[in-house]
Amino acid sequence: MFIKKFMNFLSEIGTIMYVGGILSHIIIGAVVGHPDAQTAYNVYTYKELSAYYLILPGMGLKILSDLYLYFSYEIKPNWLKVKMAMMAFLAINAFVFLVPMMPELRELARSSMDAGGTLSQEFFDKFAKEEIVGISNSLPLLIEILMGSFKPKLFKERRQ
Repeated sequence: MFIKKFMNFLSEIGTIMYVGGILSHIIIGAVVGHPDAQTAYNVYTYKELSAYYLILPGMGLKILSDLYLYFSYEIKPNWLKVKMAMMAFLAINAFVFLVPMMPELRELARSSMDAGGTLSQEFFDKFAKEEIVGISNSLPLLIEILMGSFKPKLFKERRQ
């Protein structure tokens, strides 16, 4: 009983860290923007650090608690299967695309500072890719949170 409550607690903390970190990325990008290389460098330094200290550890806590939850069910409900699929998508997106882009964007901004302060086209191309990949996380993240919160009966489970 204690372990299940503790895992639920870790899931909540993980969600706060993970979603809070993502929201801070969105807000700082929208508020500060990228008017010059120095500002872009500062924004991506923040984004990189918050990815390492908030987003990835939060995702790790969510994955740990989700795996515990998954293995605690003898018969896996469909909501849990959907939740795990969404978490897998989000983890792949984070580790393969988004996290590696943070230091690349920061370095592109730094090299733009050294080259006179105007952001390079390469920076804007990478920035556009980051936006698209980040936006692709929106629906899976919402579905993952809804499944974990409401645990709905899905598909053939509804008929039973």
